[in-house]
Amino acid sequence: MADLRTNIAGLQMQNPVMTASGTFGYGIEYADLVDIEKIGGIIVKGTTLQPRQGNAYPRMAETPHGMLNCVGLQNKGVDYFCKNIYPQIKDIDTNMIVNVSGNTPEDYAECAARVNELEKIPAIELNISCPNVKHGGMAFGTTCEGAASVVSAVRKVYDKTLIVKLSPNVTSVSDIALAVQDAGADAVSLINTLMGMAIDAERRKRVLSIGTGGMSGPAVKPVALRMVYEVAHAVKVPVIGLGGISCATDAIEFLLAGASAVQIGTHNFVDPAITVKVAQGINEYLDRHGFASVADIVGTVE
Repeated sequence: MADLRTNIAGLQMQNPVMTASGTFGYGIEYADLVDIEKIGGIIVKGTTLQPRQGNAYPRMAETPHGMLNCVGLQNKGVDYFCKNIYPQIKDIDTNMIVNVSGNTPEDYAECAARVNELEKIPAIELNISCPNVKHGGMAFGTTCEGAASVVSAVRKVYDKTLIVKLSPNVTSVSDIALAVQDAGADAVSLINTLMGMAIDAERRKRVLSIGTGGMSGPAVKPVALRMVYEVAHAVKVPVIGLGGISCATDAIEFLLAGASAVQIGTHNFVDPAITVKVAQGINEYLDRHGFASVADIVGTVE
């Protein structure tokens, strides 16, 4: 049996398969459907300094081979998470990781600082695709300067594994990855959703309440795979790949492209046990090809 253990900048995982934020709740919602302790890491839904109501409905739409969402980071805030959610998840025997979002670098830093105090949260993932209200609504993740400003602010107050989730809605994702690496990121994850739109032809109106939303699902996989390959060849920190993974073969392709680990998002809605199945499939692939460890195949595609 191959060794699936994976190390992401000090974050020790039993296998390289994680859940993507916003697609698996806090993990406990799925406990009756899958053995969540067999998942390498669970990234919980987006958490912000202050509570957020999210966007108005409708905020989800089905697309060919995927879906659009504009949920809007609905959550009850980091203090609620610390007081009410953390006690329920702290003793789950896997890596529970908090996805942190904000409006300003100061928001991100304060939220991260409070999570830093939680002993059994070994890492955070920064979502740098939120509006930067100090600079005319420009998303942090679309400029090197904006991305670096958030990471630098968080790095000053956060001393555990810091993963930065990158937006694909940029000209050069590698440049953004290098900027956050230089600012103190321990690892990067990509891709976040692609911006898209759905239109109701009969009503002649846009479907989503705010007009546009993030597209995810199998249709984005070729784009995600290309970006992961590019970033893995540009940075020195570990890369976590996601975008359209729905089976073990998809995950293996990301590993071959240079990802040290993967996240599964949209397909959790199709099959809540997909993460465990993918981990098993990776093991079978390694055994079939005579590899002793999952690390042996990472980045082996030229």
